[in-house]
Amino acid sequence: MEEAEFHNPIAADKVTDAPGLLAYAHSVGGAVIKPEDKGKIKGRAVMAMREQTDLQLAQLYRQMQLLAEQATAIRNRVEVSERIYGAQMNFEPIVGHTYYLYQRKNGTDLLSMIAPNEWGRVFPFERCLATVRMMADHTWDVTYHDIDFDEQ
Repeated sequence: MEEAEFHNPIAADKVTDAPGLLAYAHSVGGAVIKPEDKGKIKGRAVMAMREQTDLQLAQLYRQMQLLAEQATAIRNRVEVSERIYGAQMNFEPIVGHTYYLYQRKNGTDLLSMIAPNEWGRVFPFERCLATVRMMADHTWDVTYHDIDFDEQ
């Protein structure tokens, strides 16, 4: 008995020995395989990366602003402290107490225990420069200031 040679009715270029390596589904029930648009994938990835880095940069910018404000506050505190120690004081300041730095009409400074609203009808100074509280390290916590440091 002679075996008849098998003849496949499907064209040879339509058949494969390794269907798992095809770039498309090889049967009706196979998963749909679509080619990816690599430009679209990269575009989304770049957009997500930029959004994330923009958030991080904004956070760093806010931190820098806070540090700059703190540095300015320290600089102002040092300048007020130097001005206080250059002012006339007729008493020894006590840690934790509030005092007032005034500028006289002749340009000299005076540190006083009397608040601006306690002077009565006649205010004897040009202006109140600062309200300060002496801290334990003998620096001054400035709670109010009317000194333009850029003019100094």
